[in-house]
Amino acid sequence: MSTIEKTSRRRQEDYRREKNASSDRGKRKKKFSLLSIGKGIDIPFILIILGLLAIGITMMFSASYPVAFYEIGDSYYYLKRQLLFAIIGLVIMLAISYVDYHYYHKFAVVILAVSYFALVLVLVLPSQAGGVHRWIGFGAFGIQASEISKFAIILFMAHWGSRYYDRMDTLKFGVLPGAAVFGSTAFLLLLEPHYSCIVICALLTIVMMFVSGIKIKWLAVGAAILAVVIILLWATGMLTYAMERMDGWGQALNEDMSREMWDSTWQTRNSLYAIGSGGLFGLGLGQSRQKYLYLPEPQNDFIFAIVCEELGLVGAVVILLIFALLVWRGVIISLRARDRFGKLLGIGLISHIGLQVILNILVITDWLPNTGISLPFFSYGGSSLLTLMFEMGVILSISRTSNIEKS
Repeated sequence: MSTIEKTSRRRQEDYRREKNASSDRGKRKKKFSLLSIGKGIDIPFILIILGLLAIGITMMFSASYPVAFYEIGDSYYYLKRQLLFAIIGLVIMLAISYVDYHYYHKFAVVILAVSYFALVLVLVLPSQAGGVHRWIGFGAFGIQASEISKFAIILFMAHWGSRYYDRMDTLKFGVLPGAAVFGSTAFLLLLEPHYSCIVICALLTIVMMFVSGIKIKWLAVGAAILAVVIILLWATGMLTYAMERMDGWGQALNEDMSREMWDSTWQTRNSLYAIGSGGLFGLGLGQSRQKYLYLPEPQNDFIFAIVCEELGLVGAVVILLIFALLVWRGVIISLRARDRFGKLLGIGLISHIGLQVILNILVITDWLPNTGISLPFFSYGGSSLLTLMFEMGVILSISRTSNIEKS
């Protein structure tokens, strides 16, 4: 049998599977049930989400009340807002879980175009503190354009990988589309600038290419090209902002440093103090010392340092294990989805969580330069939490068609 005949037969089989899956979805829509086996929410996954959300809000309040009282005069300011975001996020998650995820398949290109529009829009809006362009404001609420970009890249790569899965090992169909989407997104993020998001988008693109069937040699070539581009940007001075963030990398605990270096490593140094003073079992919930205006913005990117200080190594490891359970369950749901698009989309979304947790931990321990990478479910922020809950809703939608027992 020739290669063309084999490809034609595979396409016919895929079409029949998709048709049968659509028929099954049509039948399931006739019945509405939240928790029933076979068509309800995946119970272990949602319990892990609720657990992380509860722990995250608790620790966010513990880390934020001193700075909230000092800056705003209301110790509960961040707690009240985060609770509101969490409630809205839960509603969004449950609502999205009832939306057939195949709809995103149809609108993948449109959503990618929306992400480009948002990235261009922030460039023409007034800059925020530090001269960066990242937020689109809606009254008292704002959203980071980069949050849309992360989801758009995952969705487009899942869409493309499922549509051309038998040709993803080629340059034309496998490499160039992903490289073009990432390259154009990275260019717009470079203008903001938002280097941490570029790193996350690069890693997400690599993950999506790999699970879609790209050969390792193409990823190696891409890494080499990316390295050359970074060197050129550095040589032309376009990475000045990033280099400034790297000045104190790895030097936070040095005894002999200039006053300027001392100031630039202040946040990282106090993060390490917090982690070290927590010891094995921690100082106790609410007993952190570093959150009393020593560690800047303890409710945001460096919140896990306060977790380590108050709950110790044991508490921190338990939380990381819960994150690992979330990723594991998300991968199981994705791999058992009934079509390739569901598999790729689910793996991409759950990889986003895992990558962001790993990068956040590396930053607060000074293994990576100090960049703005939030910790999912823990760091304060409405747009990141709502986007996160939306993505969890999509995975729950995939779980409704996964061949796993809801338990």
